[in-house]
Amino acid sequence: MTNMSRARVARRIAAGAAYGGGGVGLVGAAAVGLVLAEVRMARTAVHNGNSGGRVPTADGRYGVGYDACGEPPIRLTMLGDSTAAGQGVHRAAQTPGALLASGLAAVAERPVELSNVALPGAQSDDLDRQVALVLGTASPVPDVCVIMIGANDVTRRMPPTRSVRHLAAAVRRLRTAGAEVVVGTCPDLGTIEPVRQPLRWLARRASRQLAAAQTIGTVEQGGRTVSLGDLLGPEFAANPRELFGPDNFHPSAEGYATAAMAVLPTVCAALGLWPAEEERPDVTRREGFLPVARAAAEAAAEPGTEVTAAMPTGPRGPWALLKRRRRQHVEPPALPPDPASEETRSRAGTAE
Repeated sequence: MTNMSRARVARRIAAGAAYGGGGVGLVGAAAVGLVLAEVRMARTAVHNGNSGGRVPTADGRYGVGYDACGEPPIRLTMLGDSTAAGQGVHRAAQTPGALLASGLAAVAERPVELSNVALPGAQSDDLDRQVALVLGTASPVPDVCVIMIGANDVTRRMPPTRSVRHLAAAVRRLRTAGAEVVVGTCPDLGTIEPVRQPLRWLARRASRQLAAAQTIGTVEQGGRTVSLGDLLGPEFAANPRELFGPDNFHPSAEGYATAAMAVLPTVCAALGLWPAEEERPDVTRREGFLPVARAAAEAAAEPGTEVTAAMPTGPRGPWALLKRRRRQHVEPPALPPDPASEETRSRAGTAE
């Protein structure tokens, strides 16, 4: 599918989400059924993997060495599914939330307070509950929220218009409350090893269509997106054994680290921590202003690409800035975020 075709489909899905439609499909029903059968085979490995469905809890304070700076901690919250929770790794320090928190602390030279309400197995309709948890506590509103969602919507056949509607509503509520929002869009299900061709191509197509539509819905509500795609771009295809976790479904520690490297620059930019010159489009990296649907389609095809709102309207509707930011290396924290053992700090979750 070309970027122009993907842009048209994404526009239809986003429009259906905005106006209550529900009939726009990702791929043919028969094809989706075949993909689901293959993905279910892959998902059975989750129960047999070394992770045992357990998710280490990484909530806590990062960058404690910066406490003396006198600045209050940056509040970072993770929402979404098992990818946001960090399922598939054993140590809290290997989860994407911990990696982002430690990287953000290093860039800002301030401590970061991390909380995670993501639920393994969640679909986009669970974001309503997760946002209520985030905004319903006595704690201050997060400075930035990172949402990773979408894979379960595809595998469980949630209508894409409904999926995007729930995501857009979550972004709108968080932005209205005062939080910056960064969405890691639907990952590429075509990279799951047990899914064979030609079904792998169909899974990739469905994933990218939803990712593009998620970008439109997010940007129109004032959020930013980062394309997760296959999480790793060309490196993943060259080294899938290393970059999948033991369950062959979730990323490994190396995979999560690569995803965190792609998301961290956008989190920093949302908080105004990136140099001003980096916020201007760089034509040498093929960055620029595009109609939001076209930007969304291009981003869906290229992992690590950021899309953010630019101009409210143009000849073809809203426009967006497409950025191909340089990935920022992040180091896992040297110590656990709190003294409790990871054995007692892990929580059970519904495996995807």
